Amino acid sequence: MSTTKLYYFARLSDGIGPEISTAVQKIFEAAEVPIAWDPVDVTPVKGRDGVYRIPKKCIELMHKNKIGLKGPLETPVGKGHGSLNLAIRKEFHLFANVRPCRSLVGHKTLYDNVNVITIRENTEGEYSGIEHEIVDGVVQSVKLITEAASRRVAKFAFEYARANGRKMVTAVHKANIMRLSDGLFLNCCREEAPNYPDIIFKEAYLDTVCLNMVQDPNQYDVLVMPNLYGDILSDLCAGLIGGLGVTPSGNIGEDGAVFESVHGTAPDIAGQDKANPTALLLSGVMMLRYIGFKDHASKIEKACFDSIAEGKHKTKDLGGFSTCSKFTADICSRIKKMT
Repeated sequence: MSTTKLYYFARLSDGIGPEISTAVQKIFEAAEVPIAWDPVDVTPVKGRDGVYRIPKKCIELMHKNKIGLKGPLETPVGKGHGSLNLAIRKEFHLFANVRPCRSLVGHKTLYDNVNVITIRENTEGEYSGIEHEIVDGVVQSVKLITEAASRRVAKFAFEYARANGRKMVTAVHKANIMRLSDGLFLNCCREEAPNYPDIIFKEAYLDTVCLNMVQDPNQYDVLVMPNLYGDILSDLCAGLIGGLGVTPSGNIGEDGAVFESVHGTAPDIAGQDKANPTALLLSGVMMLRYIGFKDHASKIEKACFDSIAEGKHKTKDLGGFSTCSKFTADICSRIKKMT
């Protein structure tokens, strides 16, 4: 089998990032995944205008390899520092953020049977970065919604549902208040729905979805929504299954994709072998399925889930007493026994 070249993001300053990235690489090696890694340093470089940007070499590798796996990045605080995560999404035109939230056997929460997918429009909305101060003490922020972006993510949601055996897509909105912006997004979803007669289409207000989600998350399947709503609701869904430490994420574009763990850098436990690599590992599983390595993905996913279910090697955040390295070694051992 030929080797697929991928890149991963490496910054030694980003807390637990190096530890969990190493763990994922070891597990991929145990599963004999036919990929080669291109490490990328995304330490911001200060331009002549005082603005910090992603290094040129990083951008070149991103465009060359098309697919990447990203650990947690910390955006420096201070003038001139924009969000690195947002910059990566914009540079690579990653228009859809996909987050599967699925309950894990062996990790008890208040909800035992969660299995929902949030799909978030990733390029506009309140996160367009268009804001300014009109006069002292008055700031205006623009919510940008376009037909092209809305239709693109709506179509993606239906296609994703069909490809993954899902039965229903719910458009989440506040068109009752923001009649033009959310109304445009909702209309695009409505217009795409008839093209997928095998998929049930529903629509719901954001606040109603939040209420229903914490009462009975099983009434939802795939949810598609504008940027800000998706940022909030996807974290809420992650909370139902145990938090961001067990929740994978993928940012999909028309010509590439970046898969990532969306939790923080946890500098307080960096270098102590306490980190949980599950979110980054499951994001890697998403990546493998995306590039067609479905057997490898299923093998790694099963080993991870089985290890958590058994409970002997769970990290502290999952209620256990094990370490990152022992958890990783257990997953590797399980994979090798499958071959």
